Amino acid sequence: MRVVIAEDSVLLREGLTRLLTDRGLEVVAGVSDAVALLKTIDDLAAGDGLPDVVVADVRMPPTFTDEGVRACVTLRGLYPGLGVLVLSQYVEEQYAGELLAGSTRGVGYLLKDRVAEVREFVDAVKRVAEGGTALDPEVVQQLLSRSRKGDVLTGLTPREREVLGLMAEGRTNAAIAKQLVVSDGAVEKHVSNIFQKLGLGQSQQDHRRVLAVLTYLNS
Repeated sequence: MRVVIAEDSVLLREGLTRLLTDRGLEVVAGVSDAVALLKTIDDLAAGDGLPDVVVADVRMPPTFTDEGVRACVTLRGLYPGLGVLVLSQYVEEQYAGELLAGSTRGVGYLLKDRVAEVREFVDAVKRVAEGGTALDPEVVQQLLSRSRKGDVLTGLTPREREVLGLMAEGRTNAAIAKQLVVSDGAVEKHVSNIFQKLGLGQSQQDHRRVLAVLTYLNS
């Protein structure tokens, strides 16, 4: 699994590199700004091949506003198969929304504090690299609070909202069952009810999960 890290802090960039390398991932490049990130990905695409995932800070030089997330949005447009995991100091709903617009496949948004939870962080990197979703629980909670002001999800029960929130974090049915201390069958029933109430008809299961999460995030 090949990774590119974009982080202006040398200490954090080197720390992420060591952390991921020690767990069997190959960090093929580390850059300090968005311009270098875009050039590096283009060069890799033309040479050794795209990495599996980019791990990037939201705020990067020169203005330290939104260069990192803008670069990631650009990369998702140019290279749809490239996983993108954005790290942020705190929840910024606008940036999360821009990153997730269109598809939640191969995308993640985590708070930097989550890096300290090494196993969860590495799992998130791998999940995004494999085309899954990894959203910080605090991001999901804020989006859930906002969604309560709308009408799209009013038909869901509190438990179904909870299940959908965990789906938005990128968790599988088995992981949701473990988190809620319920059976796999109970989670499958909740997921089925969510699909029905959101008007998502029969289709490929993974596709419906993405549509459900997008409905949730955009509500």
